Amino acid sequence: MNQGTSKKVIFSFFLLINFIQPGKSADFKIIDNLVNKEIKKVSWSKISTKKNNKENWSKILNIKNSHKTSKLTFNDDLRKYPYPQKNQKEILKQISKVNSQKLNELVIQSDTQTEKNNIIYAEGNVFFSYKGKFLQADNLTYDKLNKKLSVNGNITLIIGNQIFKASRLEYSFFSEKGYLLDVKGSLNTNTFINDLLSNFTVSDIAKIENLIDFREKKVLNTPGKVENWIFLTDKMTLDGKKWKSKKAVFSNDLLELKQVKLVINSLEINPTGDEIRFKSSLNYLIFEDKVSIPLWFGDRTLTKNGEFFDFQNRWNLGYENLDKDGYFIGRKLNSIDLSDNFFIDLEPQFLIQRAFKGYTKSFVNKDDSITSEKVKRNTSVKDYFALKSQIKGKVNNWDLEIDKNLNSFDFDKFSDAFRLKTNLIKKISFLNTKWDKSFYGVYRDRVWNGSLGEAEIYKGFGSKLSKENVWEVKGIKKREFTSFGLANFTAESLNTKNLVTSLKGNFFYSLDQKFPLDVLEPDNKFIDISYIYIPEPITKGLSLNTRLEASYSFYDNGNHQEYLGLGFGPEIIFGDFKRKMFDYTRISFMPFYKANSGESVFKFDQNYDDFTLNIVFDQQLYGPVILKTNGILNLTSDSDDYGEFVDSKISLNWKKRSYEFGIFYQPHNQSGGIFFELYGFK
Repeated sequence: MNQGTSKKVIFSFFLLINFIQPGKSADFKIIDNLVNKEIKKVSWSKISTKKNNKENWSKILNIKNSHKTSKLTFNDDLRKYPYPQKNQKEILKQISKVNSQKLNELVIQSDTQTEKNNIIYAEGNVFFSYKGKFLQADNLTYDKLNKKLSVNGNITLIIGNQIFKASRLEYSFFSEKGYLLDVKGSLNTNTFINDLLSNFTVSDIAKIENLIDFREKKVLNTPGKVENWIFLTDKMTLDGKKWKSKKAVFSNDLLELKQVKLVINSLEINPTGDEIRFKSSLNYLIFEDKVSIPLWFGDRTLTKNGEFFDFQNRWNLGYENLDKDGYFIGRKLNSIDLSDNFFIDLEPQFLIQRAFKGYTKSFVNKDDSITSEKVKRNTSVKDYFALKSQIKGKVNNWDLEIDKNLNSFDFDKFSDAFRLKTNLIKKISFLNTKWDKSFYGVYRDRVWNGSLGEAEIYKGFGSKLSKENVWEVKGIKKREFTSFGLANFTAESLNTKNLVTSLKGNFFYSLDQKFPLDVLEPDNKFIDISYIYIPEPITKGLSLNTRLEASYSFYDNGNHQEYLGLGFGPEIIFGDFKRKMFDYTRISFMPFYKANSGESVFKFDQNYDDFTLNIVFDQQLYGPVILKTNGILNLTSDSDDYGEFVDSKISLNWKKRSYEFGIFYQPHNQSGGIFFELYGFK
């Protein structure tokens, strides 16, 4: 954050002073530091209770553009007046109104204001307002000689979507040290930094009313993202630019704050530039206030895109038979900054089953072609370890991602053990719509192609233009995907084990639709504490799912292949997933037929399975335990794999309102693992 921006928010962030590069203080020198560019007036006023009281209790302070210290003065003759208690809604409207009228003024209001022995006292319904960011407290004391601020009783600070409450604040502007007690906050990581820089408006009142009590009565699921968190700590220490807490608690469970909690020990928060860095020691993920799982949260960074709390489990227990010979365990390390725009994530892995067996079946014989049959080979200690890494960053307006996998540290096996994918992508405007434009490259990629099985891509590079649209018309949900691509591949031939090189051009289009036949929609999408197991209400009933696909591919030897695919089938959902047993079932069938012609030069993209049946079956068993299965059954009459599943997945999950975890296995490619997911609410 630049110095100008820092000055804009210092006083408005008065409760958490010095969080963003504060200046030294003398005689409210915070105001003096802001005065040259920002604050033109400071209003200190008494709150009148008379409806038609024409007396102006405000003492407007005109602060000139000067580098000299400006003094904050009062009318010392102000007397105490009774002040009726107002509800939060009235108070917020009042402060918002003041702010909209006096955007460049610092407004301070209270029942009484006095000064004695160079100590300023503001008592009863104390309010600060600046740039639409404001603070409420029972009383405030400021020692002008010692430059010490003390705020006590029912402290509330509101900045956009961010709300903090505390019982006490002590802060010294000389030492730039202080503390807050009994801190409780409602944080929105997606807007946190922007909220510090923006103005509050009257239209935000309803939003603030919903947030101010923290624990909600009803919430709405935010699919695919977790942005809103409850934050708790007994004491937050302020030391220079740093915040510190021995223990802080974060929870995405806005209803009860108990289904899942993240307890962070030795939390340290440090703002640097346009981001905020977080450090911690050993932490715990606590489920239902009963089960505690230790984890290393490590160093995280909150940026303007709010990605700080994109939770990923750092420990990875998985099963991968083709490349890793079975079970393995991995540990994600802290991200490493390579430059301002790039960072790398590393995950060392120990291949448990390969180490126990003492041999591997994941590689071909030395000097054989990569398409040869894999054979049994002896192993050494170097074969027991693997490494997964990812580099992400920005190149101008493009997003770059590089994924690498090394499945053995034996360099005699390097050409077989190393796999690489790169992708460079950005949004562009084309035909009056937004498209994803990408350039990509692969080395030693492995593709599963239905009943043809695993196919190898030795190397390839290309470009793709794609877009996805999701919309709803009269209750019919639609999803459309379109892509154009041109690439050059060296990959396994369709009919032999040889490698062939060819240019490939491709067009692909798909349209998925869901037609409600006899569906009972919930009255609304909000949930309360009665929803223990699910993040949103169930839409029950009978629907018809349809899928239309069209594809055309050409190759530089004159080969081409194309198909038109059509599928449709029923989906039935019943149950509310609220009772203990068998209160949720989902069953879906979709026969899918392809009318295809032509032939590819490669094995990995050949259109082969003409007729398949897609099956989905989900069933609640007991409480949060749910069985989930899906698969593609091959019904192509002339296929050697007729009547077999060519793609499948089965998982057993523990599903709750605010989180879900489970174990899964994919028989078709002999892989599996453990997954964990948090659900977000607002």
